[in-house]
Amino acid sequence: MAMITYMEFNGTRHDVEVRPGKTVMEGARDNGVPGIDADCGGACACSTCHVYVDDAWLDRVPKKDAMEEDMLDFAYKPDPVRSRLTCQIKVTEALDGLVVHIPEKQI
Repeated sequence: MAMITYMEFNGTRHDVEVRPGKTVMEGARDNGVPGIDADCGGACACSTCHVYVDDAWLDRVPKKDAMEEDMLDFAYKPDPVRSRLTCQIKVTEALDGLVVHIPEKQI
């Protein structure tokens, strides 16, 4: 299991154990973390699972592909460096301790 920390915009912290092979989005959805809407269910067809990856983790998460980059154009206040779609980040043991920050809202 990998411990993923989801930080709500208001500062509320959710520490969730996520099984490797799942996505960061599935970890949030399956554990009732608010602010990760995941309207498309993980198909990279919306931007409602948008987060900002904590600076300490930027070099440790897999790189974005072109499809994710395109969908991030529709996210609320995307950051060119820190923004990611959680449906596109597969959890591995190497991501144990990952911290993501949920934006004020999803669109």
